[in-house]
Parts: sequence; structure tokens; C-alpha cells
Amino acid sequence: MAARILAIDYGLKRIGLAISDALGITAQGLLTLERTRLQDDLRHIRDLVREHAASRVIVGNPVSHEGGETSMSRQVASFVAKLQRRLECPVELWDERLTTAEASRLLRSSGIGIEKRRRARDRVAVTLLLQSYLDYHANERARSERSGTGAP
Repeated sequence: MAARILAIDYGLKRIGLAISDALGITAQGLLTLERTRLQDDLRHIRDLVREHAASRVIVGNPVSHEGGETSMSRQVASFVAKLQRRLECPVELWDERLTTAEASRLLRSSGIGIEKRRRARDRVAVTLLLQSYLDYHANERARSERSGTGAP
């Protein structure tokens, strides 16, 4: 059985959070963390990992459209290094290109007001990020099983 995965969409003002179900099939958004002090943010994430018994944390990597490093991706890498020192489970970067844009598009098409969209954007973006991670790994397992090489 798969274990839960916590996803993080790191931002300067807010941190979007999502958790997978225990089977690693679906992603559900958690309450967005309003940033305070870095130490408090790291403690909150460590507590969430423990509360949900997460076996892995993924953090959205805001690379450029071409896949290159950005100033924000450097800040995220620094955050990940600090987070890794506080957690006992692996922390992995995951390409987040277009998740915020897709979240904004979905929320615009939902018809909800601008203020509610703004508050929901981080949660929707991180949920999309985690779902893309879960789908990718499910597809890799299926491909591996079809080719007879066993699960990765």
C-alpha cells in the first residue's frame, strides 16, 4: 500500500498545502498557511507530516517555461534544504510549471468572485501539483507492469 504524500507550493506570503489519500491516488487541499517566520512555517509543516503520517514531501519547483532556474526556484531550493534537515522523510522538488495558471483558469471558469478565487488559488494550485505527481507515478507503475519489468 502507498503512503501519504504532502505537497507544498512555497510562496513568499502563503504556502499552499495538499495531502494524498493513503493509497496515493487522489490529492486533497489543506488549509493554506499564511507565512509568518520561517522557523514557525517549518515547524507547522513538520507537524503536518507527523499528523498525516506522510512518507514523502514534494515541493513545487517554479522553473522557467524552458525548464531553467529562476530566482524563485533558488529560494525554493534554499527552503527545501532547511526543510530536509527537519524531516525524517524524503523531500523532493516537482516541476510546477503552469499549475498556478491552470488553477486561476479553473477558478475563473467556476464563476466564483475575485476575492474567493484569490483565497482558493494556492490550495487549487498545490492540489493540481500533487495530483500531477500521483498521476505520473501511477502511469509509470502501469507502464512498468505492462513491460514486465516490475514496479519502480
